[in-house]
Amino acid sequence: MKLRRSGRLVDMTHYLLQHPQGLVPLSFFADRYGSAKSSISEDLGIIKQTFEQQGIGTLVTVPGAAGGVRYIPYVSREEASTYLDELCEIIAKPERLLPGGYLYMTDILGHPKLLNKVGKMFATAFNHKKVDIVMTMATKGIPLAHAVANYLNVPVVIVRRDSRVTEGSTVSINYVSGSSKRIQTMVLAKRSLETGSNVLIIDDFMKAGGTVNGMMNLLAEFQANVAGIGILVESENENMEERLIHDYVSLVKLDKVNERDKYIEVQKGNYLQHIKNNTNF
Repeated sequence: MKLRRSGRLVDMTHYLLQHPQGLVPLSFFADRYGSAKSSISEDLGIIKQTFEQQGIGTLVTVPGAAGGVRYIPYVSREEASTYLDELCEIIAKPERLLPGGYLYMTDILGHPKLLNKVGKMFATAFNHKKVDIVMTMATKGIPLAHAVANYLNVPVVIVRRDSRVTEGSTVSINYVSGSSKRIQTMVLAKRSLETGSNVLIIDDFMKAGGTVNGMMNLLAEFQANVAGIGILVESENENMEERLIHDYVSLVKLDKVNERDKYIEVQKGNYLQHIKNNTNF
């Protein structure tokens, strides 16, 4: 279809936003609009500048015959800091307290706009890593993992506590569940991962890190690699020596829960520090 530059810019922007991380040859856009590659390059330059000015992300050009352009979504430090403040305020609401000191998180994990922001933030944190697949534990982590995978443009695999006939043969391990020290089981379908896959682990909550550590041990059974670990909320652990996981990125840190006085104290996790150390953004 033949379009004016304004029409091309709109259509190209829409296409790139719908295909994050994907390598798009310049010839694809040239054929799509019946335009010269030089004109497409100029258009992409305008889009790249706008994306970076608006904090949407950037475009990376890959030279060569097999090259093209790739849209890399990311969140600026300023935008991330603002959103973390909002997220902390949401989580600190006293009405979230449940019996036993647990927090009600279902509304956050079921809110598309909130998850969209969280997914983009985690994608920003791990954009510099090679990620082939996102892994999470059923069930609360599933929407969170999909939000992250959407921006990384990779599949999701779900670890479960019992096998399902629809998933075929599985690999299972026993692991120690956090501070409770209970022995539990997790399983993953054999077809879920290829040998050598680079896996990003995403979880909604972490205290001692038993579940995440179990997923890491499960990955070892597949001879897969841990590309990174992203945690939505980490809980303050009185004895940090008992924590099984130390290399991770968290958005929110739960410092204190007072069930009697209906009080929740939270602060930002280590996300901003991690981004600061990632010189790509």
